[in-house]
Amino acid sequence: MGKDINKATHQEMRSLVCAQCHVEYYFNKNTPGKEGVPYLTFPWKDGMSVEAMEKYYDDMDFKDWTHKLSKAPMLKAQHPGYETYLTGVHADRGVSCADCHMPYKSESGQKFTDHHIQSPLNNIANSCQVCHREEAEKLRANVYDRQQKAAESRLKLEDALVKMHVEAKKCWDLGATEDQMKAILMDIRHAQWRWDYAAASHGASFHSPVEIGRVLSSGLDKATEGRVKLARLLAELGHNKPVEMPDLSTKEKAQEYIGLDMEKLRKEKQEFKDNLLPKWLEAAEKREANYGSKQQVSATN
Repeated sequence: MGKDINKATHQEMRSLVCAQCHVEYYFNKNTPGKEGVPYLTFPWKDGMSVEAMEKYYDDMDFKDWTHKLSKAPMLKAQHPGYETYLTGVHADRGVSCADCHMPYKSESGQKFTDHHIQSPLNNIANSCQVCHREEAEKLRANVYDRQQKAAESRLKLEDALVKMHVEAKKCWDLGATEDQMKAILMDIRHAQWRWDYAAASHGASFHSPVEIGRVLSSGLDKATEGRVKLARLLAELGHNKPVEMPDLSTKEKAQEYIGLDMEKLRKEKQEFKDNLLPKWLEAAEKREANYGSKQQVSATN
């Protein structure tokens, strides 16, 4: 970002410590001086908005995978929580991540942050009500209301994306060329990037409901533009009726339609739980054995 970390305020640091992980990122194998090494990189060269990061990826012709049905070059959002938080009212008022997710507590006359990191809704008295004087249930209802409204728009975009992928596959089946599909595939890429950005930025529908509403509405615009192009191309290819959509009324039917080998995946998951997970838990228990010491509390203040 071109900023000197030594000039960051104490309050900024209480959010930047979270931003080490809760951000959008990718692994660049072509970083100068680190060629061949998957080097952790933030796509912030052009800015931190959904459009700026999209431009960054587009300019370098980056993709996370190619969609099996539509053949669109897709982007997978990680969890751009920090980027979306910065666009919200709490960040604008100088509230840090730790203020809400690690609120201050006192013990034996000492004030320190609560290292039981969790949703502020689990500790409304020490998080939300330090600033907001409303009743706890009203504050909780405010959060759920914002999340529900974002979910309504996100589900509409999901529905449009499913239809775009299936309609694009129909175009390929009818003999569409790469040149005919190029603009359509970019619309799919950009529309799903916005859906994923909103879905993966955990809590963003509360952290920044206005921005998430804008991102989802722009995703719907992209999807609408893409479906108009798809309808025109389908007609040009001799298909002048709606494309038949698969039955995706259940998760199992959707998994079957896209060809997921659920038996294999469940077996792999069970092997992970039986073999690797116990080792992780054992290592974590040893690492955290001294987390409650006074030295640790002092060091993390």
